[in-house]
Amino acid sequence: MISLNKSNMLRIFILTSFLVIFLTGCKEENKEKKANVINEKSSETALTSVQIIDSSYDFGQVTEGEIVEFNFRFKNTGSVPLVVTNVAASCGCTVPEKPEQPIRPGETGYIKAKFDSDKRPGEALKTVTVTSNASPSFPELILKGKVLPKKAI
Repeated sequence: MISLNKSNMLRIFILTSFLVIFLTGCKEENKEKKANVINEKSSETALTSVQIIDSSYDFGQVTEGEIVEFNFRFKNTGSVPLVVTNVAASCGCTVPEKPEQPIRPGETGYIKAKFDSDKRPGEALKTVTVTSNASPSFPELILKGKVLPKKAI
C-alpha cells in the first residue's frame, strides 16, 4: 500500500500539473493548425476575377502528325490569388496543363495546350475547359485549324 505523505502528495500534484499543462498546450497548438488550414482553404475558395488574353488560337494548316502547342494567357484582375483546380480537353488528342501555383492579383498565368494531329486529317476544333475560383468562370479555350493529310510515299 502506498502511503500518501506530504512528499508523495507533492509529487502527484506536480506530475498532474505538468500533465494538464502539456495536454492544454497540445490542444492550443491543434487549434492554431486548424485555424491555419481553414484560412488557407477559404483563400482558395474566395472568388476573384480574370481577364482572358487568349481565348482562341487558330494554328492555320499543319501536316498530319505535327504537334501544335499554344499557351493561353490570362490575368488575375481580382484581389485574391486565382487558383486553377482543373483543366480538361474535349478529346484525348489534346493535352492541357494548368499552372501548379496560384496566380497572384495582377499577375499573368498560362494554360498550355498540346494538340497531336496524328491520324486526324481535316478541320480541327478542340476545346479546353478550365475550373477555377474566377467569377465569372473561364470561357472554353479553343484550338482550331486544318490538318492536311500526309502524302503517300
